[in-house]
Amino acid sequence: MKLLLVEDDKQNRDFLYKAFKELGYTVDTAIDGQQALLIATCEEHDVIVLDRMLPKLDGLQVLAALRATGKTTPVLILSALDKVDDRVAGLKAGGDDYLIKPFAFSELAIRVENIIKRPFHNQPAQTALNLANVNLDFRLYKADVAGKALNLQPKEFKLLHFLLEHKNKLVTRTLLFESVWDYNFDPGTNVIDVHIARLRKKLSQLGAKIQIETIRGVGYRLQVAKNNDC
Repeated sequence: MKLLLVEDDKQNRDFLYKAFKELGYTVDTAIDGQQALLIATCEEHDVIVLDRMLPKLDGLQVLAALRATGKTTPVLILSALDKVDDRVAGLKAGGDDYLIKPFAFSELAIRVENIIKRPFHNQPAQTALNLANVNLDFRLYKADVAGKALNLQPKEFKLLHFLLEHKNKLVTRTLLFESVWDYNFDPGTNVIDVHIARLRKKLSQLGAKIQIETIRGVGYRLQVAKNNDC
């Protein structure tokens, strides 16, 4: 698999280059937006990992210009900009995924692998997730259960988003701390348990046909509730 890594920070670029090479990728690199656009349009890649804040042309300008040429190479955007509007702008520009800095390389690697596995790279980027009667639209920042509004706090929304992205899979507490709370350590609190309990209650009150299973001492798994015909 061939990957284009666009990152102007040398330390980050060198780390990611080595990490992807160790996974067996052939890696091209670019250090600014103009160089990235030139390489991306002249060569074929299976995926592009694109930093958003770049010299000469920023990441979204690169992405928009690339899409204007008809290139459908899947693009994962890396950015420290974590507001909903920032993520929406990245997806609207043609991004296939958006990962907020700082991040764990293990998550980046999985996201890149998943993008490559998608059968049709020229389809619009996914903007919603659903399971059974639960729907999440992360462009509009809305959630519902069978059409009934599910009112979530920001962390609850982010938690449900992450669990839906990994439905039917074990999600460890460490991964939740990294991905939802942006912690790269265990703060020694019950913050995850509290938010899981609140999310379960809100889902149950609206008759959601999904369940968040606790895997004691490890993490959680989101799946369709048992004994439901859906």
